[in-house]
Amino acid sequence: MVENKYPENYTPSEFLAVMAAREIKDGETIFAGVGVPLLGALVAKLTHAPNAILAMESGSIGPQPHRLFLGIGDNPCVENALFTTSLWRLFCDQQKGYFDVGMVGGAQVDKYGNLNSTAIFGAGDYFKPASRLPGSGGANDIASSAGRTIITMPLQKRRFLERVDYITSPGYIDGDGSREKHGLLRGGPEAIITNKAIFRFDRVTKEAYLDSVSPGVTIEDVKKEVSWDLKVAENVKDTEPPTEEQVRLIRLLDPNQIYTGSGLNHLTFDCYIKMLEDSLVSLQGLYEKQEEEIMNE
Repeated sequence: MVENKYPENYTPSEFLAVMAAREIKDGETIFAGVGVPLLGALVAKLTHAPNAILAMESGSIGPQPHRLFLGIGDNPCVENALFTTSLWRLFCDQQKGYFDVGMVGGAQVDKYGNLNSTAIFGAGDYFKPASRLPGSGGANDIASSAGRTIITMPLQKRRFLERVDYITSPGYIDGDGSREKHGLLRGGPEAIITNKAIFRFDRVTKEAYLDSVSPGVTIEDVKKEVSWDLKVAENVKDTEPPTEEQVRLIRLLDPNQIYTGSGLNHLTFDCYIKMLEDSLVSLQGLYEKQEEEIMNE
């Protein structure tokens, strides 16, 4: 058995991606949004879940990309895919229950796992908000229809509210029985992954509770960043930090820190082309090594 080694210099975004990866089981079908959720899904596929199948919003199922995704319509979305169809067909299949896991994020989340990516009201309202956000995209469909939902976002008090300003993507809405009342007969959030803690949901009340804390973080540190009276598990666990191998894979997948840092702000055409050329070699090698290991089992 190989002993895990833990680096000291991983970033909060790398931590989020690894924690998301650990939620994925081998053989599951994952609907992941571009960014940290997708990095998590790819790390899972390249480590403990080689038979996991990714699904992209544009209609691609099962890609094994040799380059980083920059959008849902990017060419890597269809690289070595099992099947490529249309956006509407993919979402129809999701409504039929064909997707095990949905991975989403947002600007705000509340104690029932409802997400807001539409508008921050401040002193205003929907029509005159303090800030207008990108909107739902496919997030509402994912949160409504996936077998279970994994939420990723930084832990900040302005994001963790007792009630979100606007429900873009439904969690458990008002608590036990609310999803069914609104016609959502399956699914719901399973975990909220943050840089400081992991929250899970009570099976009866459907309210989020603190399940584990990150290295160096206390329960009180977490409570200070949550705007409601947070419930705490009887035995709060210590979250295992990312391993050296997991961090290495993330940095191989996102060498310019486009999703794990501020790389997108400094991305030039020449830098992007070099990244594509380098990753074509490195990622192809990873997939070939994994296929060889599977064949030898």
